[in-house]
Amino acid sequence: MIERLQISHLRNLTQTNLQSAACNVIIGENGSGKTSLLEAIFLLSRGKSFRHHQPKRYIQHHQNSATVHAKLNDNRTLAIQKQTDATTVLRLNQSTVYNQSILTEQLPTLLVDPSTMDMLEQGSASRRQLLDWLVFHMKQGFHPQWVAYQRLLKQRNSLLKKTRHLSQVQLAELKSWDKGLSNHAALIHHYRERVFAAWQPYFADTVAELLPAYAEQLSLSYNPGYDTNISLDVQLNERLEQDLQLGYTRIGNHRADVHVHWRSSDSVQTNSEHANTIIETDGSSPLPTLKEQAANVLSRGEKKLLITALRLSQLPLLLHTEEGSDLSNSGLNSQVTPVVLLDDITAELDARAIEILLSALSQLPCQVFMTSLTDDVLPLVRALWSNPHVFHVKQGQVSMG
Repeated sequence: MIERLQISHLRNLTQTNLQSAACNVIIGENGSGKTSLLEAIFLLSRGKSFRHHQPKRYIQHHQNSATVHAKLNDNRTLAIQKQTDATTVLRLNQSTVYNQSILTEQLPTLLVDPSTMDMLEQGSASRRQLLDWLVFHMKQGFHPQWVAYQRLLKQRNSLLKKTRHLSQVQLAELKSWDKGLSNHAALIHHYRERVFAAWQPYFADTVAELLPAYAEQLSLSYNPGYDTNISLDVQLNERLEQDLQLGYTRIGNHRADVHVHWRSSDSVQTNSEHANTIIETDGSSPLPTLKEQAANVLSRGEKKLLITALRLSQLPLLLHTEEGSDLSNSGLNSQVTPVVLLDDITAELDARAIEILLSALSQLPCQVFMTSLTDDVLPLVRALWSNPHVFHVKQGQVSMG
């Protein structure tokens, strides 16, 4: 758990030093700098901002760098410095480290913010990252495989963009990369599949809390991005001509996705409104099942609750892996406390959803930082947490009160 946080030259936070608790509420107007506090914690954990990827966009004007330093409650220290040219300096316990994943392991952060509320309608990347965040923290072997896969994929796509006609030397090189991709892909899929299976019941439980009326209709599915019954290098070879024409690799782990499905057996329609649906029958029901993307059925408010359920359901799995299970040797180190970042949730969720969300978080061994335009959420927070810290932010100045 973060005990003390120091931020220098990040957006309008020139020099900020605050002592945090298990629950922290940050109140301020739009543009005051409250979201920048969450951004700093996310930057320390992930090595990138959730608002802009270019450091020069969040480093203060006329400054060469922004720095975030955290002291944890067990006296471990983490620090990151981002320079305008994207150079990064990382430190763990005052010693320089050279891999962001080392800090990520020490400070897992889960973000719920307005920009994530369109996850269901966006491309597969954000949903894939949601699964990979969980796999990263639960399967130690996942990250090295993912890094190696991404490196080979980058090389392959670079070659595909250069030419539509490969020489014998280039073809031999590409086949070598494809074999490596296939080996890494099999392990990545294995890790993802195991963690996804463990995640599903937690998701179902959370949906039952946040969207009880739809608990029986909503389900998750995992698409690995390629046919896992056939070696990936074989499939890449079969699609080589098309990949050369397009200039990129169309199948593989990088195209994996997590879908949220809506199932209904009330009626089956076959008009254009349901052109993207799947009709299933299991022989036991008089009516076939209509299956389609939940995003096509739910209201915007219900989608927000569903996305919140996707993220919130990961925490108990991460924290409560049972002994004897397939994942019993996985999960977080007992010294590590996940940090949940909630940005402006009072504007995104209704009062009932906020109460369910905060009540669930208060029962988990995690640390919470939340922002709000007003102090309306404080009575609920004080009822759920003992001694929460409240900060007021105005024009980049943070005060406790």
